[in-house]
Amino acid sequence: IDLGEADVIRYLLTHPEFLVDHIEVLRHMAPREKWSGEGVIDLQSVLIDRSQEAIDDLRSAAQNVIETSRSNMSVQSRSHAAILSLIDAESFEDIIRVVTQEWPHTLDVDVVSLGFEFSRAPFPALVHGDIRQLPLGTIRQLLGPDLNVRLFGDMIDDGTIFGEGAGLAHTAALARIEAGFEIPPGLLSLGAREDTFGPGQGTELISFLSAVLAITVRKCLIRRP
Repeated sequence: IDLGEADVIRYLLTHPEFLVDHIEVLRHMAPREKWSGEGVIDLQSVLIDRSQEAIDDLRSAAQNVIETSRSNMSVQSRSHAAILSLIDAESFEDIIRVVTQEWPHTLDVDVVSLGFEFSRAPFPALVHGDIRQLPLGTIRQLLGPDLNVRLFGDMIDDGTIFGEGAGLAHTAALARIEAGFEIPPGLLSLGAREDTFGPGQGTELISFLSAVLAITVRKCLIRRP
């Protein structure tokens, strides 16, 4: 096939990405020794610069993916550690201690609270100084009828959820605890001062934490003398 300059020009105009995708072509171009005229553009330099920018963008995107993966692995590892510490709990008092005292450090948050809705005849075992006593309907009001986990990027708490730690919870993750039997609905609440939680983030690990917590609470309370 005999191609002329017009054919090459036409092809490049209809495929503007060609030289960027095949940067080696530019590297083998024979530039003129002298360029003249105000409107002259060094095409080779321009396209090589653009190609380098594209490469830099790809490297930046790859680095972001790596950092996000590392962060996700860290969150997953912390969640696993939290679950292991919970499984070791031998009593309901141990559960309360692990959740409210150990989990803030384990999960790298500022405050963790455990609450249950209380009626006029509260579940006796849940009457504890470190358990938040929530008015009936609180969990439905916070999570709605269908959600098991909700993330708050701008948490406002008057102390009902986090108690004295309310000032530390600028962002929060709230998870429903459904232990079953006669145990009333509960709420696991994680709070942090920094932008730790917010809409759009994954909630699978927090949901799993609350599910394991519900099972552990049920086992301890139904065998409690």
